[in-house]
Amino acid sequence: MRKTPMTNGLRAGIQRGGIELRHLLRNGKEMSGHLINVVVALLVAAYVSDDVPGTRTPMSHLVLAGFAAYLLFQIGLINFPQILVTEREEGALLRLRATPGGIPAYLVAKCLLVVVLAVGCLALLLAAAALLVDGPLPHGQGDWLTLLWVTTLGLLAVVPLGAAIGAVLPNPREALALIMLPAMGLLLTSGVVFPITSLPVPVQQVAAVFPLKWMAQGLRSALLPDAARTAEVAGSWELPMVALVLTVWAVLGFLLAVPLLRRAARRESGSRLSARHRKAEQSGALPT
Repeated sequence: MRKTPMTNGLRAGIQRGGIELRHLLRNGKEMSGHLINVVVALLVAAYVSDDVPGTRTPMSHLVLAGFAAYLLFQIGLINFPQILVTEREEGALLRLRATPGGIPAYLVAKCLLVVVLAVGCLALLLAAAALLVDGPLPHGQGDWLTLLWVTTLGLLAVVPLGAAIGAVLPNPREALALIMLPAMGLLLTSGVVFPITSLPVPVQQVAAVFPLKWMAQGLRSALLPDAARTAEVAGSWELPMVALVLTVWAVLGFLLAVPLLRRAARRESGSRLSARHRKAEQSGALPT
């Protein structure tokens, strides 16, 4: 069978992603950062002792379901753009210009890395929560299936969008500040750490535009009993709407990611890279 450029790019991306994943697993500093997020979620859940208003569902279960969604959101939409910006500053996109199929292979590799990392952190959080703080787990085959498709669609919604954001952010020093403020705002307004019905209606409406609210709601439907639906805005899990909103964000992200990365690669040059390095050295961000 004749190999097409798409097949070659996919194979190269999978190979590259496997190499980067092995490097990540050997990097204790990076892995500890992701483990800290899991520990924080467990500590918050252990501290909360009330029930979800109007139900007998422990508030800690709602918090854990929300943090599970936020872990996926954070890795795809906060960590991923920072990785892309850092590698762009180091000249990765400049090298990709001379590589046939370099941008698609690069995207495949990064998506593989992020997806494996996100699913691993999610599995670790749910397992540790079940063992240490009596956390929630899916109760039946239908709930496990819901957990699977919400996780998949949630990652499809945020990973390409993270790639698009990483392509336009200025530099690693400003990237974190530019991403974290909106992300923390969504954390507080999307029903992740407390019932969204306790927020003003305008805030609920704004949060409903973004994927985090629907990722958290979908995961709650998989992890919490049906009685907890009464704490949702519509009094139900609204799974068709969860699927619709996440699909729209996934399509939007894919439409933006590849063109923006290609544009960023075209704009790269040796002189631009050298100028950025000199500026970083002058500011003390790099050793002279």
